[in-house]
Amino acid sequence: MTIDTFDGTGVKPSYWNLDHVVEQLRVSREATHNIRHHGKVRELPSREALTIIVNGLSAVLFPTHYGRPNLTDESIDYFVGDTLNTTLNRLTEQVRRGLQFSLEDATPDEEALTRQAHAITREFAAGLPGIRGLLVSDVQAAFSGDPAATSVAEIMLCYPGTIAILYYRLAHSLHRLGSPFLARLISDIGHSLTGIDIHPGAQIGGSFFIDHGTGVVIGETAIIGQRVRLYQHVTLGAKRFPADEKGTLIKGVPRHPVVEDDVVIYAGATILGRITIGAGSTIGGNVWLTQSVPAGSNVSQAQMRND
Repeated sequence: MTIDTFDGTGVKPSYWNLDHVVEQLRVSREATHNIRHHGKVRELPSREALTIIVNGLSAVLFPTHYGRPNLTDESIDYFVGDTLNTTLNRLTEQVRRGLQFSLEDATPDEEALTRQAHAITREFAAGLPGIRGLLVSDVQAAFSGDPAATSVAEIMLCYPGTIAILYYRLAHSLHRLGSPFLARLISDIGHSLTGIDIHPGAQIGGSFFIDHGTGVVIGETAIIGQRVRLYQHVTLGAKRFPADEKGTLIKGVPRHPVVEDDVVIYAGATILGRITIGAGSTIGGNVWLTQSVPAGSNVSQAQMRND
C-alpha cells in the first residue's frame, strides 16, 4: 500500500481524501443543507472595506482627531474633500452589494441597483453635518457627565461608548435610508471593537452618553430621548417575541423600551418589553424592570423586591 508522505511543506491532497470531502460539501451546499439565495451568486459586502469606510468617515467628521494631526486651516478642507470623495465611492459599492440582500426581487436590475446605491450614498453624504452635530452633543454629554474626563480628545480616543455611538449614528443613517444589511454590518464591527451592541434601527436622541459601556445592549425598536445616560451591562431588550399562527416570529414589531428624556440607568439594569421609562427617572443598578414607570421615578433593587 502506497501512502503519500510529508514533503516538508505539507502533504499531498490525496492524503486528506479531498475529493470525497469536496464532493460532500457540494451536496451539503446545494441539496441537504442549502441556505443559499435561489438566484445568482451575490457578492457580499466586505467587513474590511467597511472598516476603512468608517475610518474615512470618522476622519471627515473629526479631521484633527481621527484624520491627520498636522492639518492646518489651509489644508483641512482639501483633506476633508479628498477623503470624503474616496470614501463615498467605496461606500457606494458596499451599498450596492448590501442592497442585493435587502430587495425582494431575486434578480434585481443591475443598473437600477447601482442608481439606488448612488442615491442612498448621496443622501447619506448630505446628512453628515447633522450626524456630526449629534456626535458633538454626545461628546459634550460625556465630558460634562464624567468627572474622570480630562479633555474632549480623551473622550473621542479612549471612551468605548463614544466609538460605539459614532458607529451607531453612521449605521442608523444608512438603515433609515434603506440599506439595513450594510447598517447591521457596521454596527457589528462597532460591537466587536467596543463590546457595546446597538442595533442600527434603534432611535436615539442627542447628548447620549454610555459610561464604561461593556455589555450594553440596545434592541432594534428601542426609542431613547435626549440627554440619556447608560452605564455598563444595561440591557434595553424584548420581553417576548410575537409569532404568527405558524409559530414564525413576526419581525419589526415594537418590542423594546421607550426611554424618555433625562433618564439615567445604572450598571446591570435590565429593562424589557415595550414599556416607557418616564422623563427624568433614575433606574438603579441591577434592577429587572418589565413595567412602565412615570416621569421622575427612582427605581431601586429594594423597591423591586417589595413589589
